[in-house]
Amino acid sequence: MRKLILFTLLIVSLGAYAQEQLYKVTLLRAKPGALLQLIDVIKEDLSKHKVYLENKPYLLRHSQGDHWDLMLIYPIQNLNTYFSDDQMRMRRNSATFEQPYGDEFFNYVSFQEEAIVAGPEKGLFADVMEKHNLFHIEIFTALGGKQKELLKQRERENIYYAGIDHKPNFIFTRVFGPSWDNFTIGGYMDMHDFAGPDVPFEIEEKAARDAGFEGVNYIGSYLRSLISSHHDTLAKKVK
Repeated sequence: MRKLILFTLLIVSLGAYAQEQLYKVTLLRAKPGALLQLIDVIKEDLSKHKVYLENKPYLLRHSQGDHWDLMLIYPIQNLNTYFSDDQMRMRRNSATFEQPYGDEFFNYVSFQEEAIVAGPEKGLFADVMEKHNLFHIEIFTALGGKQKELLKQRERENIYYAGIDHKPNFIFTRVFGPSWDNFTIGGYMDMHDFAGPDVPFEIEEKAARDAGFEGVNYIGSYLRSLISSHHDTLAKKVK
């Protein structure tokens, strides 16, 4: 158990805390009856992503819990390169979902939100995305003046997870674009893996206190004291 905890802490320190890598995130909701068509269009784009993106994109389809249907996420090199005239021209020449406002692509779309976020090291992110099929996504909007405290809460929750041998979450923070402040993604093999181990209360309580919480029963209420809204979603990878 001690080795597993140390390994989990290493993952946390390398990935979920480090927020130096930039990512592009697009949330899409299909118009009624057009979801499968929208997925097919994006899958076709992703099959040729090496032409116009330096990193592999991942498409997640939510199964319950939020108002969007699809999340498209991939690491980018930096803002200057990603938004250069050459790169933008290359994406528009190659990717349907990168077309300008009013293009035929939007016949399939009833909602779109785009964001640039800072997140974990891209190699670790890709490793988790490749190995898992189920993802828990939580999107948070902080109350005024609570952004830093909210981020600290998310980091502490990963420390708590390490103490109970539960997988940590990747943490992403807004750089610009959306109305929300941060979101987390946890990767799992299935629902059993998502549920985590059966841990005695005494161990949960110690892990929570070691992470800086008043106790395990206070983690949720403390989080709610920091946020104005929260979206909680289970999603599967579109292959």
